[in-house]
Parts: sequence; structure tokens; C-alpha cells
Amino acid sequence: MSTIKHVLTIAGSDPSGGAGIQADIKAISANGAYAMAAITALTAQNTQGVRGVQLVEPAFVAAQIDAVFEDIRVDAVKIGMLGSAEITAAVAEALQRHRAPRIVLDPVMVAKGGDRLLAEQAVTALREQLLPLASVLTPNLPEAAALLDEPEITEAQLMPALAERLLALGPAAVLLKGGHLRGAASPDYLATADAGLWLEAERLPTQNTHGTGCTLASALAAQLASGAEPMAAARAAKAYIAGAIAQADSLGVGQGQGPTHHFHALWSGLHRPR
Repeated sequence: MSTIKHVLTIAGSDPSGGAGIQADIKAISANGAYAMAAITALTAQNTQGVRGVQLVEPAFVAAQIDAVFEDIRVDAVKIGMLGSAEITAAVAEALQRHRAPRIVLDPVMVAKGGDRLLAEQAVTALREQLLPLASVLTPNLPEAAALLDEPEITEAQLMPALAERLLALGPAAVLLKGGHLRGAASPDYLATADAGLWLEAERLPTQNTHGTGCTLASALAAQLASGAEPMAAARAAKAYIAGAIAQADSLGVGQGQGPTHHFHALWSGLHRPR
């Protein structure tokens, strides 16, 4: 008899449901794993932007993580918004203490609307304390530039070299997301110590892409938890997010940048489970 795999997400809450913890739980569930969550921050946001952020005390973030690990097997961890150097340090210490496996680190720094979600002083803590623990780092191009303290690239051909520089910071693999590039394609590039893989996708004409980074990283964590190798897991996660974006307009949520359709493969008819 098989046992469902368990994925712990450590991230901030999005009350509008499109990003953060809410998106993570949906994506993990849609990819066949059991989702658990430790909340790092409360946000007041919707599809039109972030209005406020209230960080959780670092000790309480650690207490949430401890409570999960002390009772439930954890097969993979996804890390999203952390918000401060103190929370970053608390998370790193807790994950090391519990010898957490298969850590997917999405270095959430700036919301899609441009709102800052990670304090400047926390970038150093993220780089030094969490990157070496990561099985896969999943930055977009602005986040990659911030982590390396260099200008943002604007050409896809520069992505492999950029991913290699990120690998040098300590993660076992880097899934570099090219969604910020201009053009008809939206390429991602996966780099490991001994291989590289392009993950190509057509850029879809929709504004409803709120939470795509959270969703991709969570799908990747669920795939890794199931035992998939990084390249197979990345392919599956890329295909999942492409489908979620392709069906996003059918939801009609909010007046701004709406969410992707996390359950696009499971819902039918009037978007209700049968």
C-alpha cells in the first residue's frame, strides 16, 4: 500500500488565494502530494497589489516547522517569502536541525506588481544560510541579479552562464526562470553540477499570472517528493504551470493580475469537481 508524500511549504499568506501559502497548497495538492504549511508573514493583498505585510516572529516560524517535523514525515520542503534576515536564519537553523530533505528555494524578493517582499539586509542571510541547503533554487531573472549583485540579463543566451554563477553559491541545482524576457517564448533553464536542460514554453497572452513562481516551485517540490530526479521533476513542473497559465483566463478572479488555474487538469464543466 502506497503512502502519500508530504510537502511542507514555508511562506507568506496571500488572502486573495493566488500566491503564497494558498497557491502552494493548491499546487502541491494538484501534483499528488499532501501539503503542510508554516506561515512566515501575513499580507494584505489582492490581484491589484500588496497593501501591507505583517511578519511572524522568527521563533514562532521555527515553532511551526518543529511541530510538523516532530509529528509528520516530511518528503520535501518548499520555501517562499521569508521577509527578514531573522526569519531566514530561523528557518535555516530549523531545517538543518531536522535534516530536511529536497529543499526547493524560491527566493521571493519582489511581488509581480513591483512591491518589495524581502528586506535588503535579508538577501545576505538568504545567500549565505539557505542557498547551500537548497536542492533546487528557482529564481527569476531579477532575483538572480539581486542574489549575484549584478545587472539583470535581457537575453536568453546568457541564462546558462548565469545559472552556473548561481550554482557556485551552493545549491545542488538551479531552475532559472526566463519569464521576464521579451519575446514570444518563455524559456527556463535547469542547471545541475554536470548537466543543463532548456525548458521551453510559448508565452501565453494573459495578464493572469499572479503566483506563477510560487506555483512552479511548489509543483517542483511535490514532484521531487515523489522521487523524481531534478530534470524529470522540472519537466513535470514546467508542464503543470504552462497548463495552469493556459487556463487562467477561465477563472475570472479579481480585477488585476489574476491567479493561474491550479486545478486545470482536475476540474471540468463550470470549474467544479465532478
